[in-house]
Amino acid sequence: MKVVVIGGTGLIGSKVVAEVEGRGHEAVAASPTTGVDTLTGAGLAEVLEGASVVVDVTNSPSFADDAVLDFFRRSTANQLEAERAAGVAHHVALSVVGTDRLQEAGYFRAKQAQEDMIRESGVPFSIVRATQFFEFAQGLADSATQGGTVSVAPIKIQPIFSGDVAAAVARTAVGAPVGGIVEVAGPDTFELEDFIRQALTAQGDPRTVVTDPQGLYWGTALKDSDLLPGPDASIGATSLAEWTARPGRAGAARRRGPGRARPRGARRRAGPPPGATDLGGGRGR
Repeated sequence: MKVVVIGGTGLIGSKVVAEVEGRGHEAVAASPTTGVDTLTGAGLAEVLEGASVVVDVTNSPSFADDAVLDFFRRSTANQLEAERAAGVAHHVALSVVGTDRLQEAGYFRAKQAQEDMIRESGVPFSIVRATQFFEFAQGLADSATQGGTVSVAPIKIQPIFSGDVAAAVARTAVGAPVGGIVEVAGPDTFELEDFIRQALTAQGDPRTVVTDPQGLYWGTALKDSDLLPGPDASIGATSLAEWTARPGRAGAARRRGPGRARPRGARRRAGPPPGATDLGGGRGR
């Protein structure tokens, strides 16, 4: 079975390609570097020839409200049109746990629009919603830092290793379309403060981490459980403790999401949490 991974060279996409191949199927990484651009539609017809499944792990290069909505609408429309023409039997999209509860943020309104387009397309589909990745604790901390203190929202989080996300996406891709949402999360639930503190401590980051009762999560006020999956979520095998103990892991963790440490007095940018949406790189690069 041929599986085309749109965004197949990003953090998740490259791992999805490897996971699909490990299950005995042909996986093709599609991106602008391979001649496929989902915003213009260039190269889609050619790469989808003979494909049974398309996996979309692309992400917008801009998180501005209008730009991100335009990205997901155009990219998704072009993919679905090409899939219908090619007779693709299964469309799989990676999304974010809590998307429907985070509609104050423009990014998540755009992700909801993407999901709605997929549901209404007539192409058999599965949507895999994942929680925050371990790899982007640094970016979360940077987005909430003033001076040497990280002030985070009073919420819970159930983060996951990106490799476990990729495994869940690949498993879904080679299975039958579910016609709905599959959630995937890590094995442990943390207060956001505890997750950030443990991840920073593991990489020798001396910043103090505290909970701000009025704190926002990437510009959005959330309820305590808004970032948690439902009871039927698939649970990844890798714990935070196991991940932080892996050789070479610290360098990967230092990869930053969209936010960096804010100057004192600067406002948090209204946008998506880093990592939870850093799926495959802008335009599927």
